[in-house]
Formats: sequence, structure tokens, C-alpha cells
Amino acid sequence: MSTVTKKELIDQIADATGEKRVVVKKVVQSFLDSIVVELGKGNRLEFRDFGVFEIKQRRARMAQNPKTLQPVHVPPKRTVKFKVGRLMKQTLADEPVDASSAVDLEPDHSTANASADG
Repeated sequence: MSTVTKKELIDQIADATGEKRVVVKKVVQSFLDSIVVELGKGNRLEFRDFGVFEIKQRRARMAQNPKTLQPVHVPPKRTVKFKVGRLMKQTLADEPVDASSAVDLEPDHSTANASADG
């Protein structure tokens, strides 16, 4: 297992789609920025088969400092919850995916209108 950086992901998408890396970088960064903005507004983001991002409110609680064992008040805070979608759940249940069997990033325009639920 290894870590894939945003730059590496952009390179993979650019190679798969034939788009210039600069264009892919702008699109990916815009997408990530939009997710942050929408979550900041308290909106829920649903990407069918991928998953759902939503804000959850954590209540205030008492915790313990592990060094001093003194009780510490932890204030309430908002956090992001991600619920895994069907396709990702299936993919994670299967064997690890290698580059040769990865999902095709190139849109198939011949069947674009064949599915009613998009």
C-alpha cells in the first residue's frame, strides 16, 4: 500500500483523458474547493455510488489528558462524516485494483442517454 498525492492523481487523470495537466489541476482543485465551500455552508454532498459527505455536530464532552490524567473539557465542534457509496464499498470488498483494471475515466458518449438515473 502506498500514498497517492494530489499531483500523482492529477497526472493519472491527465494521462487517462488526454487533457493537459494544467487543465486537470484546475478542475480537480476547483472540485475540492467546492466541496469545502459547500460543507462549510452545512450542505450535504452526494456522489452516487461513490459516497456522501455531510457535516455532523459533535457535542461537548469531558476527556482526559493522558499525561496528567486531569479531566479536560472538549467543546462542541462540527466535523465531516463520509459514508461510503455502493461502488466504492464493492471495490473495497474485492481485491486491490491495479492500473490495468481501473475504472475508465474516458466518458462513453454512446450510452450517455441510456441510463435514466444518471
